[in-house]
Amino acid sequence: MAMDTFKALNLEKARAICYSGFRNGQNPGGTYPSYDEVKEDLLLLKGHWKYLRLFDYDQHAATVLDVIRKEGFDFKVMLGTYITAEMNNFNCPWNGGVYSSEQLEKNTASNKSKIEKMIEVANQYPNIIFSLSVGNEACVEWTDHYVPEHKVTEYVKMVKKGAKQPVTFCENYLPWLFKLDKLAEAVDFISIHTYPVWEYKHISESLDYTKDNYRAVASKFPHKPVIITEAGWATNSNGRGINPENVNEEYQKIYFEKLMQWVEKENILVFFFEAFDEYWKGSAEPMEPEKHWGLFKIDRTPKLAIKKLISKQKSQITNK
Repeated sequence: MAMDTFKALNLEKARAICYSGFRNGQNPGGTYPSYDEVKEDLLLLKGHWKYLRLFDYDQHAATVLDVIRKEGFDFKVMLGTYITAEMNNFNCPWNGGVYSSEQLEKNTASNKSKIEKMIEVANQYPNIIFSLSVGNEACVEWTDHYVPEHKVTEYVKMVKKGAKQPVTFCENYLPWLFKLDKLAEAVDFISIHTYPVWEYKHISESLDYTKDNYRAVASKFPHKPVIITEAGWATNSNGRGINPENVNEEYQKIYFEKLMQWVEKENILVFFFEAFDEYWKGSAEPMEPEKHWGLFKIDRTPKLAIKKLISKQKSQITNK
């Protein structure tokens, strides 16, 4: 039996999802979703998901928190800080991971500033922000924004000193098994990512693979709550890293339903990746898999996995 992570983190049992609301023509550092666009998104998610994961404190996250507070929506947020490279990673398989010493110094200063800002925001929204993450996939061998374990651990300690919310670090399951022991001791709970389809698993193997990933980390750290902050299934691929035959809406529906059945039975907090397709991600190719992980399409129409759920919601609104 897995640890009841809701009980361990003093949370109400409910579903969780990764939320990034960028639409066509929008992207981080460019045009951001408006208040009304975020409100529209949250009305779609409301009643189905309670916990939202935001990846960085930027203009988008600021709008999300503002909408939740002003509209009185019943959401709780895991707020993250996206820390950038403080060390070169020559193992990065794409054109990234290697920077000048000047850039690495700038990144280090920026990371510290961003962590300080996250602490400030966490203290401004104590009733909405329920946990904090000091980074995302910054220690895995293929990352283009590598930050060594000891620096991530320093950031964890910094946040724990300045904010009251529990602190974590979001990372692929594999580094937790081989090299993040000190960081695992520093965080209040461990957050893992599991993507069977990125590792060439067929849908028939998908849930067992996710279970194996989770149980391996949970078994290594039995005294720590372990949650899943990313698990999902793409619906399109151009063949870059994912076999196009392995992704479609039917397979996403199967993985979503099986995953939800398992984690709800085991009382494991899991953030499904993700709410909406995001066309700004990855290459310019329309079938780039990075663009197609949402349970909703970019135009906010539901995919097969949640079509009945959303149809039922619209029917209830119409009949009121």
